[in-house]
Amino acid sequence: MLIALADLVLLLHFLVVLFVVGSLLLIALGGVRGWHWVRNPWFRLGHLLAIGVVAAQAWLGMVCPLTTLEMALRMAAGERTYAGSFVAHWLGRLLYYQAPLWVFALVYTAFGTLVAGAWWLVRPGVLRTGKKSGRD
Repeated sequence: MLIALADLVLLLHFLVVLFVVGSLLLIALGGVRGWHWVRNPWFRLGHLLAIGVVAAQAWLGMVCPLTTLEMALRMAAGERTYAGSFVAHWLGRLLYYQAPLWVFALVYTAFGTLVAGAWWLVRPGVLRTGKKSGRD
């Protein structure tokens, strides 16, 4: 059961990475192709917040909480890291690289700069909170 939970956390981690990287590609493509959904301000704010958290964690020398949770679950199950299932083995290889922490901080910051730049190249729509004005 703990191994399955660790695999689920790893899958969630992969989906977060896919969201952060894939969203920037979709925003750029959507800006060129005229897709209106890429201008959704809630989507764009969530995307910017996601890469902002990743970059901030890297600069502060923090390990991602998803990584910490996954490792704890694997250790509690008595498993060595990524020695188990197919999902754990392959997704782990895609997500985890060996490099100095400053390299990750620099890469995440550069990617975050691209995400912030996308706000000017493909402007998001107006953020609406659900309140109606008196002019409606």
